[in-house]
Amino acid sequence: MSVPGLMIAAPSSGAGKTTLMLGLLRALHGQGLAVQPFKNGPDYIDPAFHQAACARASFNLDSWAMAPGLIDALAGQAGGADLALAEGSMGLFDGVASVGATGNGASADVARRLGWPVILVLDASGQAQSAAATALGFARFDPALPVAGVILNKVASPRHESLLRAGMAAIGMPVLGALPRRADLALPERHLGLVQAVEHPDLPARLDDLAAFVRDHVDLAALVAAARAMDTPHAASVVLPPPPAQRLAVACDAAFSFLYPHLLHGWRAAGAQILPFSPLADEAPPADADMVWLPGGYPELHAGAIAAAGTFLAGLRRHAQTRPVHGECGGYMVLGQGLVDKAGARHAMAGLLALETSHAQRRLHLGYRAARLLAPVGNMAAGTALRGHEFHYCTILAQGDAPLATVTDATGAAVAESGSRRGQVTGTFFHMIAGAA
Repeated sequence: MSVPGLMIAAPSSGAGKTTLMLGLLRALHGQGLAVQPFKNGPDYIDPAFHQAACARASFNLDSWAMAPGLIDALAGQAGGADLALAEGSMGLFDGVASVGATGNGASADVARRLGWPVILVLDASGQAQSAAATALGFARFDPALPVAGVILNKVASPRHESLLRAGMAAIGMPVLGALPRRADLALPERHLGLVQAVEHPDLPARLDDLAAFVRDHVDLAALVAAARAMDTPHAASVVLPPPPAQRLAVACDAAFSFLYPHLLHGWRAAGAQILPFSPLADEAPPADADMVWLPGGYPELHAGAIAAAGTFLAGLRRHAQTRPVHGECGGYMVLGQGLVDKAGARHAMAGLLALETSHAQRRLHLGYRAARLLAPVGNMAAGTALRGHEFHYCTILAQGDAPLATVTDATGAAVAESGSRRGQVTGTFFHMIAGAA
């Protein structure tokens, strides 16, 4: 029998899933339960908060980007835990128009595959008994996906709560909690989502406050009892890109942090050594690394510090003379000639690619990406098929190198941002999630 689990989902974004998820993780961890967190979809920020809340690494699960075996294998990371909790993305049934290997990326796909009932988080602002109609619609929309109960959020008063509960009682929907309005508990956000966990000096105290709030207003025992697991786990055949190098230097700080945990976990399991270093601390990549990997993050917020990091830039350029260097999204921008920040100031970057980008001219790029490499990226050979996700607001001012990959969106339409390559230096705007057939 696999570990019982639940999917924390909602009818839409902004309902309070993340606040509830962090409070649940912290509260249950405080009760001595081992809770394995997961995040549906391509999100590189929330998993770090999950880990901070319950001292257990969180993994993404994505039914569009991941093959079935990879989802099953990652769900197996819950082994030894008492409970698996997954945080949904957007609305429960929201995904892309086209269907991938196991689904369209919706939280419902993962919950259905793994046999996890749904806890529906309802923003009760501006309604009372009518909230029950929403809950009933979600409960009946997919008979194969049980809704185990609801947690009411942004409840205005005891009278408001009693009206909400009356509506739920009329449809037989269990109410597992009712959270009063607490604007002071909201975590700060910026253009790509929450301000990163590493940037909160008071994060433990904030998480403790969320845990106390959840303990006071959620029936934790009933929630744990609602969890279920598949009786027969699926066979786990994993499709991950191979480690791009045996000794992989990975930039890791507040400017470079968007690298999916399952990739690092998988590369280590395959025998690779991960060598972290901090460009913001002006550290050069380790001299004995076989390859340098610059993940995405927020280089636009630290462009001046990066441009002034002489030891880092000299070490990066020296490495690129003989060994591979790869950048994803923000890391790709740093490999370019220059980066224009939000205020319009240009900062010289590494100059290893011809790319020039601007955050002063904001344009949203968002969506799944399927790619096939036209040239190697470290140990990943030309022809390797990848699935990933792109999410940034920068505009390309110049891009003069050879394309790295053919890239399409989730519908199969060609995407102009094909990445770049010059010698052994490569970069893409999309973040790699998994391999593909």
